Amino acid sequence: MALYAENHALITRLFEPVDLLPGSYVSRAGDGLDLHLDVIERHRYTTELRLSYALCDPITGQPDPSAYLRLYHDARQVEATHCYLGRRWQDVIGMHPAPARLVGHRMHMNTFLGKWLHYLAERGHGVATLERTLP
Repeated sequence: MALYAENHALITRLFEPVDLLPGSYVSRAGDGLDLHLDVIERHRYTTELRLSYALCDPITGQPDPSAYLRLYHDARQVEATHCYLGRRWQDVIGMHPAPARLVGHRMHMNTFLGKWLHYLAERGHGVATLERTLP
């Protein structure tokens, strides 16, 4: 849970996602890749997001890398519910993984999210570089 809380603090400091309306946003910082942030859904206690670059896997067409996130407003936690890092989760852990393997995979995804958020902060991404894109 400490990892989820740390990631919540990082993403809140970077993008203030609770204040964003549903839709698509892009963050352009320096000479790096543009970061795409999609606010998929907002609910009373949660917000669903996707972080990605404009790079697509040539085989699946999925944004690569990408992370789907669920922010828990009241608990101040963020969870990476699934990530695409060149392979689908089914290809990584199988269709019916053992509970320990599933927990390990979730820990891996949320550790990746923390590292990615730190990297984005170092590259200069944040509220000041975030622009809403037209549908």
